Amino acid sequence: MSGWWDYLEERTRRAVDADVLRDRMITAVKSVRDALRPLGVSLHEAEQVVHARYAALGDQVRRRPPDPLDVPSLASRAAALPGRVAAVEALWDGDTVHDWFVLLVVVLDDPDGEGHLATVYHRPGGPPPALAAAEAGRALAAHLKAPFHFPSPNVPDDEAPRWRTVRPRPQDRE
Repeated sequence: MSGWWDYLEERTRRAVDADVLRDRMITAVKSVRDALRPLGVSLHEAEQVVHARYAALGDQVRRRPPDPLDVPSLASRAAALPGRVAAVEALWDGDTVHDWFVLLVVVLDDPDGEGHLATVYHRPGGPPPALAAAEAGRALAAHLKAPFHFPSPNVPDDEAPRWRTVRPRPQDRE
């Protein structure tokens, strides 16, 4: 572990460990970064401190289970949203903690919007996130009798065209 941990106040150390034990990595990184910013700690160094705490606390960390990707669970989440499902969409996103991951969403009509169904991270020993999300998304779309759209299934691209962009609503075509 870097020497940065030693510079944290005891209160901050306890807060960081509490966040790590609840698998709240981003909150823990923010706490380290905020506390050590006056000393010039970088985001990367704050992440390294937190990763070291994950390693030190090991099996005590209560990891959040991955979002379910089975059709009944996804269909139940979609049914709870306020609107008619117009499409199922898989989208790349990413951050400094998880690298690239895929969001599975439904595009809604009446009212317009979208609803988040699942976040698909890389799982050790599991299929790549794009493959898992595409499989789950296609199955859900077939179940809902809606189109499935994954604009960039082979290459992470968080700026790929969205479903509404490539398939505008009838009232948008005028």
